Amino acid sequence: MAVRGAWQALVFVVATALAASVAAEPGPPRPLLWKASDGNNDVYLLGTFHLLEAGDYPLDPKVYAALDDAEQVFFELSPEALADPTLGVKFAQAGLRTDGRTLQQALDAPTWAATVQLATAAGLPIDALQRMEPWFAALTLSMAEMTAAGLDPALGLDKHLAQRATREGKRTAGLETPADQIRLFDGMKVGVQLAQLRDVVERSDEIRSETEWLHRQWREGDVDALYWGMAAAMKARDPALYERINTQRNAAWVSRIKALLDAPGDEDALVAVGSLHLLGAEGLVQQLAAAGYTVERL
Repeated sequence: MAVRGAWQALVFVVATALAASVAAEPGPPRPLLWKASDGNNDVYLLGTFHLLEAGDYPLDPKVYAALDDAEQVFFELSPEALADPTLGVKFAQAGLRTDGRTLQQALDAPTWAATVQLATAAGLPIDALQRMEPWFAALTLSMAEMTAAGLDPALGLDKHLAQRATREGKRTAGLETPADQIRLFDGMKVGVQLAQLRDVVERSDEIRSETEWLHRQWREGDVDALYWGMAAAMKARDPALYERINTQRNAAWVSRIKALLDAPGDEDALVAVGSLHLLGAEGLVQQLAAAGYTVERL
C-alpha cells in the first residue's frame, strides 16, 4: 500500500482539475473535522476527499455548521481557480514533453507495452500518450481507472464547499496557486516520475479496490486507518516524496493558520484540505496542538 498511498495522494491533489468511487454507504460520512482555538478565534480543519459520488451528500450537519460560522474559507486552490475551465488545460500543457523524445523512448519495452495496453483500454490515443511526461501519463491513466470506478471530481468535497461558500458570500482564498500544484508534479525527478508510471501500469487492476478502500475509510472518519494506509505508508516507502507533497506544504499552511488564530478580533475560518494533510505528527491537527492551541475533534 506504500507506493499506492503515495501516488494516490498525488492524484488527489489535482483530481478537481482533470477527471475520475464506489458504492456509497447509507447516511452522511463522519467528517474529519476539528476545531482549533486560541480563545478568541476558531479555525475549523476539514479533511476532504477530492473525488466523491452523489450518495456522499448531504454532508454531516456539523460541516455545514462550521461553514456557517466561518467568515473566511480556505481551500488548497481558490474557488476561482477550481472553477477555471482552463485549469485542466494548464496541467495538460505542463505535462507535454519538450525534449524531442517520446514517452516510449523513456521506458523499457515491457513497461511501454503495459502502458499501451492500459491506455488503449481507457480510450487514450497512443500518439497523445507519446507526447506526455511520465508524471502526466501516470496521472491520466490513474484518473481513467478512477473514473471507471465511479468517482467524480465534479462532486469532490472541495468543489462542493467552494460553490456553497461562494453562494453564501464568504471570503475565500487558496493556500496554493495552480502554478504551485503544477510544480509539485512537474518538478519531480524523472526517475521518480518513471517509478510512479510503472507502479500505475503494474497495479492498474488494484486501483479501483484501493480507491474504494480509501473512500470507505474517509466515509467512516477512521483517522488511524487513513494514517497507516496513506500517510505512514507513503513516508516509509518514499520519505523524499512524502516530504515534498505533505511535510513541506503543511509547514507553509500551518503558518497561515497560526496567523489566523493569532489575529486580533474574533473572526473564524474554515480550512478544507485533503485528508492526508491532517494526519500524523506532520499533520495540521497535531502541529497546532503542539503549538499550544486548543484542538478538538467535532
